[in-house]
Amino acid sequence: MDATDVETVAVLGAGNMGHGIAEVAALAGYRVRLRDINEEFVRDGYDQIEWSLGKLAEKDQITEADADAALERVTPLVDVEAAVGGADLVVEAVPEKMDIKKDVYAEVEEHAPADAVFASNTSSLSITELSEVTDRPERFCGMHFFNPPVRMQLVEVISGAHTADGTLELVEDVAERMGKTPVRVRKDSPGFIVNRVLVPLMNEAAWIVHGGDATVAEVDSTTKFDVGLPMGSFELADQVGIDVGYHVLEYMHEVLGAAYEPCPLLAEKVENDELGKKTGEGFYDYADGGVDVPSDAGREDVKNRLLATMANEVAGLVENDVADADAIDEAVMLGAGFPDGPARMADDAGLETLVGTLDDLHEETGAERYEAAGRLRELAESGEGFHGVAGGGDATEEFEAIRVERDGNVGRIVLDRPHRMNTVSVGMIEELGAAIDLLEDDEEVRSVLVTGAGDRAFSAGADVQSMAAGGADNLRGVELSRQGQATFSRYEGSDLPVVAAIDGYCLGGGMEFATCADLRLASERSEFGQPELNLGLIPGWGGTQRLRHIVGEGRAKEIILTADRYDAAEMESYGFVNEVHPNEELEERALELARDLAAGPPVAQRYTKRAMLAGRDDTTAGLEIECQAFGQVMGTDDLMEGVMAFMSDEKPEFEGK
Repeated sequence: MDATDVETVAVLGAGNMGHGIAEVAALAGYRVRLRDINEEFVRDGYDQIEWSLGKLAEKDQITEADADAALERVTPLVDVEAAVGGADLVVEAVPEKMDIKKDVYAEVEEHAPADAVFASNTSSLSITELSEVTDRPERFCGMHFFNPPVRMQLVEVISGAHTADGTLELVEDVAERMGKTPVRVRKDSPGFIVNRVLVPLMNEAAWIVHGGDATVAEVDSTTKFDVGLPMGSFELADQVGIDVGYHVLEYMHEVLGAAYEPCPLLAEKVENDELGKKTGEGFYDYADGGVDVPSDAGREDVKNRLLATMANEVAGLVENDVADADAIDEAVMLGAGFPDGPARMADDAGLETLVGTLDDLHEETGAERYEAAGRLRELAESGEGFHGVAGGGDATEEFEAIRVERDGNVGRIVLDRPHRMNTVSVGMIEELGAAIDLLEDDEEVRSVLVTGAGDRAFSAGADVQSMAAGGADNLRGVELSRQGQATFSRYEGSDLPVVAAIDGYCLGGGMEFATCADLRLASERSEFGQPELNLGLIPGWGGTQRLRHIVGEGRAKEIILTADRYDAAEMESYGFVNEVHPNEELEERALELARDLAAGPPVAQRYTKRAMLAGRDDTTAGLEIECQAFGQVMGTDDLMEGVMAFMSDEKPEFEGK
């Protein structure tokens, strides 16, 4: 059986994860059987699916018809045989207790078809041990969704000791059909990838506070604003539930040894039932205002300890062939919302520095958790990093948030953060500035084509998460706005013609960047909008000014003030999009256009852009530049080439002279 044979998915467990997985499967077109141990539980899960689908339709993320069709595909059941009989894929999402899961599989094995694939949504338990309860360990794997499944992109696909490659490939294909990004975990190891990084990080944060080396506020300030993670370590523990992370640690401690001993501070919280947000109190008191993380209390020593802990876990995963550095980075960015992967962050910090931090702590405490992994020490001593780069990234000129390539005379810039919907970070802005410098300095480049990696987004806007990591204040906001305006202006004012090929979401800051292109082509599935006012913001990278010159002031006000979404056909009718193409034809047509522009007369193109830009708000100034430019091009070799080619009915070969 392969993925094309999967038509019916049974989801066991109708709780938060179970009903979320069932909804995702139904939206992907699968027939879904949602099962729980009693009518009340399964009905609650079904009602949650109905509510969620309604919300998606209300926000125009799906149509009412799609919502109704998806709900119709879901059948709520209590009887096990009715749920799994005839199912092609059984996804188990029952409570995270080994005994409970084993009991479920023993019962399911009696009724499921012999060729059905079993997949556990466990976040940390042994896939191998679970598979051995069944008669099909080779058709058993982990399929770990992240909460909430409807929104989170990552699915960890985990191999047990007996899992066949075909099983992993089938489950990965199913995950992709569900619109998710599967990341393979090659070996069954506690915590897999994401929790193997996050849970020890939470534990180390607790050890820092338990030892009196820093306060909760200092650790969370460091985590959130210096390291740049979406939440402080303790803030995240409270959000997820301190008991959840604690029980994963207990399992890691049992299987992996003393290095994963849970900090007594965590044990104390669990014993006192202070589990975080769900109980009203954890590391923060939610009855007294909740979380308030200071932006200026970070410390360098705390930062190094946290980064060193993450680097050590990454090295252990690589060393034991659980996953490579690229897969780890992708999984943690998708599953935990990191602005960059832990391996890349460790490379940037410098592995030698982080190994030194671990060695100092090991000497001071004797604790096994500070013993540097062999692979980490090896990389540090060689001067390399996880990605083959010396610490700090000085040994390479490669970009990280974008890709810059040359296709003949076309310079190609790819916004390359598909795991974050190509959202624009501060780092991306800086790299975009460097990229246009690079292409303008290349005498072979005659036009620029900008695209977004993946097929979901050109750019879904500003990466607010990573920008907030630097702290929120008026002065920084002004500086950030000016930085984006200046960089985007470089594209608008470039002497090179710039084409934007828009596929998928083009929202907020992404749309502001597209506005700076000379020509915009879009796929039929593309979606546009300036949603900043919904967040209490305004467009800050030129959107309040440039858009009105393209679509008119009335339309610009409509787009910005309503913060609505618009499809490609609407934006073509407004004049924002020059051409709309079938999804699969967009890139070919955009490259063809960029090549046509690259074959044009560079001098004439340059002066045309300058005159039009100068004349936006001052026609007299624009006319004067046009007049001077006309005189300039009259004396060029390109003019003679164009005239001669026209007279001989041949294609001109302009050289920019």
